[in-house]
Amino acid sequence: MCRAMPVTLTIAGSDCSAGAGIQADLKTFQHYQVHGLTAVTCVVSETANQVRAIHPVPVEILLDQISLMLESFPVTVVKTGMLFSAAHVHAVANILQRYPQVQLVVDPVMIATSGATLLEADAVAAYGDLLMPMARVITPNLPEAEVLLGEQIYDVAAMESAALRLAKKFRAGILIKGGHLDGPECVDVLAEENQITRFVAPRIPVAGSHGTGCTLSAAIAAALALGDSLPLAIESAKSYLGQTLRQSYVFASTGKAAIHALNQGTTFRTNEA
Repeated sequence: MCRAMPVTLTIAGSDCSAGAGIQADLKTFQHYQVHGLTAVTCVVSETANQVRAIHPVPVEILLDQISLMLESFPVTVVKTGMLFSAAHVHAVANILQRYPQVQLVVDPVMIATSGATLLEADAVAAYGDLLMPMARVITPNLPEAEVLLGEQIYDVAAMESAALRLAKKFRAGILIKGGHLDGPECVDVLAEENQITRFVAPRIPVAGSHGTGCTLSAAIAAALALGDSLPLAIESAKSYLGQTLRQSYVFASTGKAAIHALNQGTTFRTNEA
C-alpha cells in the first residue's frame, strides 16, 4: 500500500556543482523523506569558489512550473531560494497569494559565498514589500539581515534586536544566522511573537561553506512539512547541517589548483547523511 508523503516545493536556482540551490534542497528533502518538487529560477554556472554565469529563466516559464506543481501535488510547504530579479519575486509572490494555506520559508539569497551578487538591487524592495510578509519564517544570514535592516550587526545582542525588529516589520518568524561572527560557536537567533530563541552549536571548520544556507532552509521546510513547530524544525535542521558538515569531503585534482575544497558536506555527501 502506498503511504502518504508530505510534499515540499523549492523555488530556487540550479547549481551545476550540486553544492547549493535546488540540488542541495532535493538532497535535503530526500534525507527527511518528504517528496521534493522544483521550480527553477536561474541556471547558474558555478562552483563553491566562483559564480561564472547566471542565466535567468523567463518569468513565464517560472510561473508555469510553479502553477503546474501547485495544481498537481498537495504541497504543504514552499521554500524560496535564489529569485534573482524583481520580476521573479513579483511572479512568485503573486502566485503564492492564491495558496494561503501553504507555509512559506524564505531564504533571501543575495550574495554567494564567493562574493558574487545573486540578487538584482531592485529585487530587495520587492522581497520586503511582497514576499516576506507572506512568510512563516525568513532565514537571512548576517550580511542579508544587514541589507534588510539597513544597518550593521556586530554581535549576538545586535542580532537579537535586529531579529525582533524584522519580525515586527514583516510579521514573520526571523532566523538570523550568525555564522559570519567570529568565535568558537555559531549562534543563530529566532524572533517569533516577541520571543527570542538562541540556537548554539560548535563551529565546525570546513574548507568552504557553499550551500549551508540552502541546506538549512530546506531542512526547516521539510521539518515543517512533517509537522514540527518552528523551533523544533530549526533544531532539527541545525542538527542535520552539523552532521553533513562533519562528513564533508574534498576533491583532489591536478592542474592549476592542486586541491579543490569545493564544498562542505551539506552538499558533497551521501544521501544517508
